[in-house]
Amino acid sequence: MPEAKAIQMPHHVILEDRRSLTVSGVSDVDSFDDMTVVIYTELGELTVKGEGLHINKLNIETGDLTLSGQINSLTYSEIQNKASGFFGRLFK
Repeated sequence: MPEAKAIQMPHHVILEDRRSLTVSGVSDVDSFDDMTVVIYTELGELTVKGEGLHINKLNIETGDLTLSGQINSLTYSEIQNKASGFFGRLFK
């Protein structure tokens, strides 16, 4: 019998006027400050860089995150161990 795969949340990234970012498929936030936000998604680690960044909404259960500020770059890297993220450590 084949092994069942975990159901993956849909992953969407919506950037509006480089001032507002909405991301779905978020599993955790590793770190954040006003210049960098590191987000774990179903498809890898997403690093957002900019100025005056602020997380407006974060719901790990639904996988939704919204942030605002001057967004300068979005960079993906390989999936890391999400249990070591900021909220993963906070809610253990």
